[in-house]
Amino acid sequence: MTIKKAISQRILQLCQENNITINKLSTISGITQSTLNDIVYGKSKNPTIKTIYYICFGLKIDMKDFFDSEFFQDITDND
Repeated sequence: MTIKKAISQRILQLCQENNITINKLSTISGITQSTLNDIVYGKSKNPTIKTIYYICFGLKIDMKDFFDSEFFQDITDND
């Protein structure tokens, strides 16, 4: 799995676990909905660490918890 796909899947998983939509995540994290949609639906290049930080801040989790997922086990660099 590519890092881009892993990040996308992790965001969707966290939204599901927290019973929130991408729109709600946008509101609580301060990231525009279009940016989150681009990340989740693969239209964006790799998101920055700063963007992931704001997602984590909105979800009230540490960045280490964001990356502590099976999605990040076998990362490839192929896009």
